[in-house]
Amino acid sequence: MHTPIEYDPRFEILEEDEGDTQAELLDTLHSISDTTFKDTGKPLRSVHAKSHGLLRAEITIPDGLPPVLAQGLFAQPGSYPVVMRLSTTPGDVLADSVSTPRGMSLKVLGVDGARLPGTEGDTTQDFVMVNGPAFMNSGPKQFLGGLKMLAATTDKAPALKKALSAALRSIEKGLEKAGTESAQVKSMGGHPATHPLGETYYSQTPILFGPYIVKVALVPVSVGLTQLHNAPVDLDNPDVLRQVVRDHFAQQGGEWELRVQFNTNIEEMPIEDASIEWPEAVSPYVTVARIVAPPQAGWTESLSNAIDEGMSFSIWHGLAAHRPLGAINRVRKAAYEMSSKARAQRRGAPIVEPASLDGLPF
Repeated sequence: MHTPIEYDPRFEILEEDEGDTQAELLDTLHSISDTTFKDTGKPLRSVHAKSHGLLRAEITIPDGLPPVLAQGLFAQPGSYPVVMRLSTTPGDVLADSVSTPRGMSLKVLGVDGARLPGTEGDTTQDFVMVNGPAFMNSGPKQFLGGLKMLAATTDKAPALKKALSAALRSIEKGLEKAGTESAQVKSMGGHPATHPLGETYYSQTPILFGPYIVKVALVPVSVGLTQLHNAPVDLDNPDVLRQVVRDHFAQQGGEWELRVQFNTNIEEMPIEDASIEWPEAVSPYVTVARIVAPPQAGWTESLSNAIDEGMSFSIWHGLAAHRPLGAINRVRKAAYEMSSKARAQRRGAPIVEPASLDGLPF
């Protein structure tokens, strides 16, 4: 691996009219949540509304990490409780036959250190990831365009969405047989019908790592999980992803490695173009921690009430040492805050950062 470069504020450049784009982004996300609230009466997230796995776990930072890796959360060896949330991207709750990219959010509890603005007094560090190494859009304006399309189809023609998803999965299958793939086809409903626990999840956008710049990945390493890579699931079951997660954790647990990829060349690995995949041949992902989830329920209504409704996951919940970077992350900050406040208002109860897993149902 080449030598990691240190962060310089000059690496971050405001997109033209970024403030206006952010305001329009908030309006669009609010329209999605308004629509789903009218339809369901539930305070759903504007994106990643449907959860498929809700897990208790523990993250362990090993002793003896070299100084370049011993940053922020990973500066000292130790173990912390973790909440894990598996989801898919739409803002409405659809049958799993509308097959879209999968998400994984982590909330690490009991973390001390200087905090990001707005999280003072909290002791959590969140990581929000999707099963693809690069973001769908290069910048906020493209991101807004995609969300407007999502907003226009929220709660519309579920049968048509299923048919379109089946056609797009066939297109994606053909692409993958030819040795390529399309993030756009997957995002529109063409994600292969595969097991969510066999996936590697990526932050897609960079964060600070002490003085450095990294992207983050969560990689399955236990045999029970690695065997699920590309394992097929039956999309005739509208909640099959939730069912296969429950089936797995009823029998066995799971282990992942949390890894970071250092920025070693700002030209090859830009901060502001989130659609560019950083080359692993130049800077491979390096392990900084291990996450272990024991056998458990995997998903229940009571867990959903506690986690889906009672918690929020945000890249801006965390330590100053892991500040999110780039325009996509800058405009998402206000979006996370708005979503959390709107959900709290609609559920009639505050959404607060947990200090422990005490009281979390099994």
